[in-house]
Amino acid sequence: MAAKLAAVLGTGQTKHTSKRTDVSMGGLCREAIAAALTDAELTWDDIDAVVLGKAPDLFEGVMMPELALADAIGATGKPLLRVHTAGSVGGSTGVVAASLVQAGVHRRVLAVAFEKQSESNAMWALSIAVPFSMPVNAGAGGYFAPHVRSYIRRSGAPEHIGAMVAVKDRLGGARNPHAHLHQPDITLEKVMSSQMLWDPIRYDETCPSSDGACAVVIGDEAAGDAAENPAWIHATVMRTEPTVAVGRNHANPQAGREAAAALWAKAGITDPLREIDVAEIYVPFSWFEPMWLENLGFTAENEGWKLTEAGETGPDGRLPVNPSGGVLSSNPIGASGLLRFAEAARQVMGRAGDHQVDGARTALGHAYGGGSQFFSMWVVGAEKPA
Repeated sequence: MAAKLAAVLGTGQTKHTSKRTDVSMGGLCREAIAAALTDAELTWDDIDAVVLGKAPDLFEGVMMPELALADAIGATGKPLLRVHTAGSVGGSTGVVAASLVQAGVHRRVLAVAFEKQSESNAMWALSIAVPFSMPVNAGAGGYFAPHVRSYIRRSGAPEHIGAMVAVKDRLGGARNPHAHLHQPDITLEKVMSSQMLWDPIRYDETCPSSDGACAVVIGDEAAGDAAENPAWIHATVMRTEPTVAVGRNHANPQAGREAAAALWAKAGITDPLREIDVAEIYVPFSWFEPMWLENLGFTAENEGWKLTEAGETGPDGRLPVNPSGGVLSSNPIGASGLLRFAEAARQVMGRAGDHQVDGARTALGHAYGGGSQFFSMWVVGAEKPA
């Protein structure tokens, strides 16, 4: 039986910042939920179920937070599901929420994801030696830097590409009132002269640690028809592969390639560079933009950096990437993937404010997590799928 149609009816997010000492985790989530319900012109009574996304529990040291948050976020008496796929969890939360509508289980589902990094130490949580696995001992940057070096070596990318991405995304963040980092005066020279953290990743080429939450209301076809300018969900996918395997391509993971191929096929897209108007891609370290452009099939292998260098991923380019500022401007880890999905929806709904891309009708939301082994994506459009 074919999946039923589903649409994003409304989105909401907090102002992302380094510390939100004025609210609890529940309060943080409620801010995003209230904004999403207002955007969708709905109330809690209209919501049939809730899907909560959260990155590893060690990030705050609160185990199974969904149990305590059920009452705090207003989910009491409604079906509540927790999703966890490391850093991609926000995207996975959106996919799972959409699937409940597409399967005809519920009419309207609320997806919410959050992170309160100020009450944690994510570097420590990412560095401890988990039993029966390789210790990282250097946080996410130390883990991913060798993959970036591998990409640079095999592609021949010049060293300034990462700085170009950082400048573009931070300028996008300066136009986004929700973004954590506002750096309207950032320049290529400033990024290139910032401290080297994990060669070749510099300080200004890495994401911040943010407190924040995001929420999305997803409805069925009737709800979408009744809504004003909904974002119709054209396709969703999730894929996973082992973190460590013989011959694994860390710079161009198989799960990401297969997820993208399945996504384009489901959405009826044959030329994503031509048919996608804007892409919100999970880029926590600036060098991941050209890497993911290749992984997603926008360019041939080893050619992604050329699209970036030519300015084609800027707001006026062939494929605007992260006009919201992306993960480089705001990184509440558990919510970062759902933010990519929500920002993609905002673009096709025409509600992205000062970072709106003119004429955006079809958009990609993308998230990855863990050691680049979890991938979740969706394509949304202004038109109802055929």
